[in-house]
Amino acid sequence: MLVSRFQKLLTSVGAVVLVAGAIAPSAAVAQYRFKISERSSLAWWQISPHMNHLWATTCPGDPSWQPGDERSSGWTVDESKAPKTGHSNQIDTIHVPVYPRPAGGVSENCSPAVRGEISASDTVNWKGVKGLILVRGDQLITGLDMRDNYARKAILQTAAYPDIKFQIDSLVNVRHSGDTLLVDAVGSLELRGVRSPKVVPLKAWHEPLGLRVVGKMMFPSTDLPEVYHMSRMSLGLGVGTGLWRFVHIGIDAILVPAAATSSE
Repeated sequence: MLVSRFQKLLTSVGAVVLVAGAIAPSAAVAQYRFKISERSSLAWWQISPHMNHLWATTCPGDPSWQPGDERSSGWTVDESKAPKTGHSNQIDTIHVPVYPRPAGGVSENCSPAVRGEISASDTVNWKGVKGLILVRGDQLITGLDMRDNYARKAILQTAAYPDIKFQIDSLVNVRHSGDTLLVDAVGSLELRGVRSPKVVPLKAWHEPLGLRVVGKMMFPSTDLPEVYHMSRMSLGLGVGTGLWRFVHIGIDAILVPAAATSSE
């Protein structure tokens, strides 16, 4: 089923793009390239505990997303969908992100904030995978203009460090669950010019717009000043008092064919 769906996709775009199980091991050695569809891809962050407002997205126009309690005017919010924890400091590492896009619920309504390319020499076992994902820090929106402007200037310092980067060096622990590909991406996160090693679990499956890839990482909030050298004063009491426990960062991207080269 998965193979036939991808074959339909490949026919429509006029490129040979191979996914797990769709190429025989005896086929030519090839380099397959995928790029991120910027209009249908997003990145996000979330603090745990989120205090009913500490989350952001690069795609606030997505119908599944809404800002928290502390927000600027002009937002339409469905309170019935909001978290029930209120402003309590209840740690929640399950509902991350708070407002995920549903399966099959991706449309081209995002601003160009996430870009990148991934290549692979073997799409049976996903060997030789390399890639770079870049997120524009100034496009992360919480819904409160004052907080967003402060984050850009004082915390992320997007004028000096415009992109948050994730470098993919390899994929390991490749496995399948039905039509879903499960892998761990080994690489590094670069935040404010500081790189740190990360292993990020990813899920991938086919949707009408392309190959949908979702993944998220988590690290202690103390890494913000201690690893990424963010100002403790700018971060405020959330980190200073230990109220913020974890930082979650993730992507929800659509990959489409970029090009393919092969040699017999």
